[in-house]
Amino acid sequence: MYRHHRSGHSTDSGDLFLNSGRASGGHPDPGAVNSESNLRECDVALAVGQSAESYLNAAGVATELLQSNSLEEICETANASDADIFVSIHCNAAEAEEANGTETWACAGSYRGSMLASYIQSQIVDVLDTTNRGVKIATPGVNGLYVLTNTDMPAVLVELAFITNPSDEEILANAQDALARAVARGITDYEQLILGGK
Repeated sequence: MYRHHRSGHSTDSGDLFLNSGRASGGHPDPGAVNSESNLRECDVALAVGQSAESYLNAAGVATELLQSNSLEEICETANASDADIFVSIHCNAAEAEEANGTETWACAGSYRGSMLASYIQSQIVDVLDTTNRGVKIATPGVNGLYVLTNTDMPAVLVELAFITNPSDEEILANAQDALARAVARGITDYEQLILGGK
């Protein structure tokens, strides 16, 4: 488990709980892995999460970052925090190597979650020119994602790009700072509009 507790100072723009997907250090589950480069989802998610946290702290957003293999621990920790929003960072994967692009998930019925997802999605696609797979809706009992349906605040799960696609893998390996900036900018765009930062 990797946990970084409360960085930055809380402002009117609210607090954020960041979850870098998969197990810290890759044990027991590194998540998706590129079979040629051995790039691991757990490492990309943590690097992007840590950088995004730095940018958000610089913008005055208080954050907490957790990487854990336990979905229950992630949700319980997030719900016990003072966070106004929850963002989980992942890499996508597919058997078909040609599958590529960025998608961001929100929970069915969450207007604010959908808005947050759209801001993050737009920033990543605009900045990194990844294929826009759009905002996806997770419906509990159908295609629900545990961290979206078991957190108490507006929540999104970001699939940055496909670690199994050669072009996307290049982005995930070499543009982690740009990905982090895009995630952070999407979050601050949302906070300025929805939470009244401006």
